[in-house]
Amino acid sequence: MTIRVVTLSENTAGMGDFLSEWGLSILVETGNTKILFDSGKSVSTVYNADSLNIDLKKIDKIVLSHGHYDHTGGLRGVLRRIGKEIEIVAHPDVWQHKYSRRKEEPDRYIGIPFEQKELESLGARFRLTKEPVNITDDIMTTGEVPMITEYEQIDSGLMVDEGAGWQQDQVFDDQALIIKTENGLVVIPGCAHRGIINTLYHARNITGMDKIRAVIGGSHLMGVSEERMWQTIAALREMDVQRLGLCHCTDLPAASLLANEFSDRFFFNKAGTIVTF
Repeated sequence: MTIRVVTLSENTAGMGDFLSEWGLSILVETGNTKILFDSGKSVSTVYNADSLNIDLKKIDKIVLSHGHYDHTGGLRGVLRRIGKEIEIVAHPDVWQHKYSRRKEEPDRYIGIPFEQKELESLGARFRLTKEPVNITDDIMTTGEVPMITEYEQIDSGLMVDEGAGWQQDQVFDDQALIIKTENGLVVIPGCAHRGIINTLYHARNITGMDKIRAVIGGSHLMGVSEERMWQTIAALREMDVQRLGLCHCTDLPAASLLANEFSDRFFFNKAGTIVTF
């Protein structure tokens, strides 16, 4: 089975006619299945798909990693381009009222920037579940990711407001996409708010496969402590991850350190990047 992973939206853009914007959208193509994982922040996913001559009307399913604007803001444009009913797999908490609350900054809404009814009027059919979802025999979602490691914590500035006061967002809706191959797992996290290592451990646990062929997507290593960074690197080495395309919320300092530590196993995953397995 040939697998093609195409990054349609990311903070940076590769050479060519591509747009960059803060966010992430990745297209996974196998023999007969096309899955869009997240939709970016706004217009970049559709624009970059056009630049790559990718027909979004042929997408079979959409998976949302979590309910933040930079992963869901492109949904309106994507659904208009698809032009048909399409299932969107997500965790029920994607529709929480999510905010960023940080010292010396105004409160900022960071949830899905659309009403559910509007997206449904454009063809979205939401399948909301906390459990892993088998999309094909070889592709599945992680579902809710358990917190296992001691050193990975959720960003304390992420909050939810459901009308009864502010509560820290545990980001239970954070999930990744898993592709099972003969040579190991390809794991595609959106942001890995619940920990990139927690996500990889969970992927191995629910698939029964230990070998990780590649990790492509966000890792939320942005601004983490030096101790956590080195513990993450040690865990990635212990799991012997073959390819690392960590991007988006990984941040440039963390990505640069990973590139230095993993050499040719690491690649800077920009909009327009295509990886084939």
